[in-house]
Amino acid sequence: MTDDMKPTHMLLFVLCPTLVLGFIYYSSRKLHLPAWGQKTLYDKQGFLLQLDAKLSPELTYKYGNLSEGVCKPGFAAAKMKAIYPKFLKLVPMFLDRNFKRLAKVNNYLPPFGFKTQERIIDNILSYTKNYGLGEPLDSLSCKRCIIVGNGGILSNKSLGSRIDEYDVVVRLNEAPVFGYDKDVGSKTTLRITYPEGAIQKPDVYERDSLFVFSAFKPLDFKWLKQMVFKEKLKGTEGFWKSVAHHVPREATEIRILNPFFIQEAAFQFIGLPFNNGLMGKGNIPTLGTVAITMALHNCDEVAVAGFGYDMNTPHAPLHYYETVKMSAIKESWTHNIAREKEFLRKLVRANVIADLTNGI
Repeated sequence: MTDDMKPTHMLLFVLCPTLVLGFIYYSSRKLHLPAWGQKTLYDKQGFLLQLDAKLSPELTYKYGNLSEGVCKPGFAAAKMKAIYPKFLKLVPMFLDRNFKRLAKVNNYLPPFGFKTQERIIDNILSYTKNYGLGEPLDSLSCKRCIIVGNGGILSNKSLGSRIDEYDVVVRLNEAPVFGYDKDVGSKTTLRITYPEGAIQKPDVYERDSLFVFSAFKPLDFKWLKQMVFKEKLKGTEGFWKSVAHHVPREATEIRILNPFFIQEAAFQFIGLPFNNGLMGKGNIPTLGTVAITMALHNCDEVAVAGFGYDMNTPHAPLHYYETVKMSAIKESWTHNIAREKEFLRKLVRANVIADLTNGI
């Protein structure tokens, strides 16, 4: 520095780097970016990196004094919000007559939305006339839900009576109940499925359960319309396997799952490729993860059973109801099982959901 540098120039010389550093620090705080020397608190999906199972002081105060076994109102959503600040609780479980107001899904094609299918959905909903779980469950101030997966890990666990204690028991696709009730329970509140996954033998359906439809392609809605209106099935060329020709349910017992849960599970929770909002390689979540996502928004407590593939046991049964072995799993074109497992482990580690079979 020269001796003839003016005092004002010296002041600017010192202040400029300080102001620049201050601006960078402030911007990083504003944008939630890690400042120099600081570690980020969240992963790239927006989940806390430190998933501590302990309750925060606020949640401890709210839930800590409740008796063992008593339903905790809002617990799953509160825990989810604690580890994923972007979580919004109120998302309707099923589509109703006001479904077009759902901004998150009306601009996407199935499975991530219902674009191009508005007219047929409106037609179906005007006929089914019911859009909730039913008065007894809808009026509960606290709902405990369990999603029963189809994994072989359920075999010989004798969890049936424990599963049946939940207010809402969710089952997936064609997984049977009859003959397996000791391990999987006998109660079914709703069964979520799509055309290729639906039970094909009418006499295998349980009584008193809701048939919940989840669409993965536009053709699926045409199939649903034929099932709802008891029409003869036609136009089956676009399905990847045979589909049910009849669903033994009255129209009032059929629901359409909100496609928001597929979208949120895929792009927000798991971080699958967006692919311009179109179904593509490895960007579709499994129905089990979609069901868990739905429960996080609509249930006060969430449990799972029968989830988790252990590829280290190739001779273990893949499903509890058949003899196919774990080694039969090939790399899936549509799903990314490893990424899904990573997401579900976050939920279990943070005590957002309870895993009854410890498979996750």
